[in-house]
Amino acid sequence: MNFNLDIVPFSRYGSYFAFSQITERFRLTGSPPGLYLRTVHGDAMSKEIIKIELTNGESSIPFEIKASPEKLRLESEKGYVEICIPNPRVIRFKGQSVGLRLSSSRASAFDNVIPFKENQLIINSFGSKIQLMLVPLRGKINIDAPWDGLKSSSIQIDILPENNIFECAIEEFYTSWTPHPYKDFETEVERVKEEYLSFLNKMPEVPEEFSQARELAGYINWSCVVEPNGLIRRPAMLMSKNWMTNVWSWDHCFNAIALSYKYPELAWDQLMIMFDHQDENGAIPDSINDYIFVWNFCKPPIHGWALKKMMKNTNYIDHKKLLEIYEPLCRWTNWWLNFRDYDNDGIPQYNHGNDSGWDNSTVFIERPPIESPDLSSFLIIQMEVLSEVAGILGRKSEAQDWKEKACNLLDRLLKHSLKDNKLIALQSGTHKPVSSESLLLFIPILLAKRLPQDVLKSLINGLKENNMITKYGLATESIKSSYYESDGYWRGPIWAPSTMLIVDGLKESGEEALAKNIAMRFAKLCSMSGFAENYDALTGEGLRDRAYTWTASVFLILTQEYLT
Repeated sequence: MNFNLDIVPFSRYGSYFAFSQITERFRLTGSPPGLYLRTVHGDAMSKEIIKIELTNGESSIPFEIKASPEKLRLESEKGYVEICIPNPRVIRFKGQSVGLRLSSSRASAFDNVIPFKENQLIINSFGSKIQLMLVPLRGKINIDAPWDGLKSSSIQIDILPENNIFECAIEEFYTSWTPHPYKDFETEVERVKEEYLSFLNKMPEVPEEFSQARELAGYINWSCVVEPNGLIRRPAMLMSKNWMTNVWSWDHCFNAIALSYKYPELAWDQLMIMFDHQDENGAIPDSINDYIFVWNFCKPPIHGWALKKMMKNTNYIDHKKLLEIYEPLCRWTNWWLNFRDYDNDGIPQYNHGNDSGWDNSTVFIERPPIESPDLSSFLIIQMEVLSEVAGILGRKSEAQDWKEKACNLLDRLLKHSLKDNKLIALQSGTHKPVSSESLLLFIPILLAKRLPQDVLKSLINGLKENNMITKYGLATESIKSSYYESDGYWRGPIWAPSTMLIVDGLKESGEEALAKNIAMRFAKLCSMSGFAENYDALTGEGLRDRAYTWTASVFLILTQEYLT
């Protein structure tokens, strides 16, 4: 498998390193175009650490990039350089007949190159909050890093071949570095390949027509895992190693489900990672990385729904695991009831579109808080799951309490938010109806046969009649809406999580043919356009971040459950 480095970074399981081909459309960077070694640590002011070039003599020369999970190969007419990441904090380079140039012209305060023992160099990149040890293994090094009294205003390091070959290593370290032996380059490449293939074998199976997409999905998910560090206490699958380099508190659920079929240990870590930081009132952060929490927002409580699906997929979630999740999930559910119902009408609210995960959905055209029916739907399902788990744990009275709470919330939702057989969003406090043609209002399909038959039928027919289903899948805003935008984030583009939730609801409602049809459209979309953050609903073009784990995960789930 080869992938496009303009879209998909080169990295590996566990590592905070990534190589990316920066182009003009790469977001959140002011770096000029080129190939860069980057960091995805959360505290980095500049993700791009150093630019990578090939040289012939003093001159930089053009090259083509060939990227596979185990190796990055830079080919020029004069020679080549190969790059491997044998373990999370070490990068190996090997070149023939050309040199390697590492440079930075955007040095921030205090950046420096420091000579170390035996021709080794410390690259202290304060702007990227990282220290690197450059270890020459074969060849020679030339350094141009002028000192201005406070920092090296620019950095250029050339690694040059001797007898046509050079080799070197770059290692991340925090305070102290200890010398150690290095294995043969080709041996390391082969070991990384075996690691990736082992991970791929733990991904869900797919029909033959989607086998190449499965390989790319497996690579994206494998390479986006980072090792525990700082605030991250478990192996964590970031959403991407492009610029969406966090874990968000609903995205992780889709990744957990995809892993639960064959890799339940890692799946459990993904489900629990946000609960590691649950506050005393039961809230979980909107997002985390290894250095930063975000508490300004939250994400919807889909965790009970996710746990239910995982329990169907694996026996790994035993009595001990259920004990681990039960109390945190109770607190998370009660947080919505206790702290997100300002008008005390028994219907919880979102304080911003970001809280729903649908940041700019037209459901939030009116000033929040908004009582959107998807939120109560998620909580009803979560309460039912808590009832089931409490029963398994032998807590009969709690099981009955959660069952009654689920029934009561469903009853309140139908009395409060039902108008003309449609569940609508209301402004909290005023209860002013929100006029919206968003797919978000169809998420209560998840409640399936819990809903009155005419209400469920209205939801299902609405998908077909309100221009929500396109050639490529489910638009997040009706394509006939005056608010529809082709690249409008949640105002039109197709997204993986909304697709997964609607498809799952259709299946539970007995609409298996329609569920399978939408799943097939989405699988073909991913096979055609890769694993983007979202897609143009009319052209299928991938939009925004183009190497997104929850999209890869939803592709794997849907192909496993509907197309295999």
